[in-house]
Amino acid sequence: MSARESGLKDTGIPISEATVSDFFALLKPRVMALAVFTAFVGLMVAPGVMNPVIAVIAIGAIAVGAGAAGALNMWYDADIDALMSRTSKRPVPSGRVTPGEALGFGLVLSVLAIMTLGVLVGWLAASLLAFTIFFYVIIYTMWLKRSTPQNIVIGGAAGALPPVIGWAAATGAVGVESLVLFMIIFLWTPPHFWALALFKIGDYAAAGIPMMPNVAGQVSTRKQIFVYSLILAPIGVLPWAVGFASGLFGIVSAALGAGFIWHAWKLLVDKRRAEEMKRAKALFAYSIFYLFAIFAVLLADTVAMRAVMSAGN
Repeated sequence: MSARESGLKDTGIPISEATVSDFFALLKPRVMALAVFTAFVGLMVAPGVMNPVIAVIAIGAIAVGAGAAGALNMWYDADIDALMSRTSKRPVPSGRVTPGEALGFGLVLSVLAIMTLGVLVGWLAASLLAFTIFFYVIIYTMWLKRSTPQNIVIGGAAGALPPVIGWAAATGAVGVESLVLFMIIFLWTPPHFWALALFKIGDYAAAGIPMMPNVAGQVSTRKQIFVYSLILAPIGVLPWAVGFASGLFGIVSAALGAGFIWHAWKLLVDKRRAEEMKRAKALFAYSIFYLFAIFAVLLADTVAMRAVMSAGN
């Protein structure tokens, strides 16, 4: 033990044993990556040309805000995270980061992200980011998650807002197009998380979280997943129907939606327990691919259309 460490302990000042990687894990990097990517697409498909430096600042602030929401979620959910195999090794339940550190970290990042976005980009985008953090932490994490099987249905609004924030950062407004992107993510969220809940049903039961399979049963959940896939597939084609994507995007998005329906149908009709779990895992994996693919194709489509228009001029 160093003299400095000994002196700090003698004075009663606590020493954090958390590493940089522990604090990075608090940000929920995989969830943050999804939020950042969809926000970036929202910003890029918005009309007009945005200053590249301001665009980078906007995406950075949205990333920090998404990470802050993840840290606050981990702070509050540490008790139930400790009961589930999927989350028990997270920084707070494992003891690598104290609850106070996670709370302080999340609050500081929240304020930093909102103020940066407001001062340097625009207050509409900053307000939307603030609402997203509030909705995810207060409405979803603290209330809906532990009280209703519709938790992920309503709470999915928080995860669907990043492209709207990106659009608002670029235009200073909320367009119909950004609301279409919101609806794609909003309708994607329940089947995505219910597929996960089907093969992690024991975890949610142990933690006392009323996920749909634990409350309504697995048969009902499979039916609801299929219904959502039928609604999601045509909504995924809306960027073309509304007019801010090409016919090629329409064809690709329709094919992606058909794949989603196929996976949901196989999950619905296969009644064998072992196969059901395989089908649920396959749908969960495909749902991640679907969302990234549909936004990636939209981004590529936008860049291509603008290149063609620029060449024509």
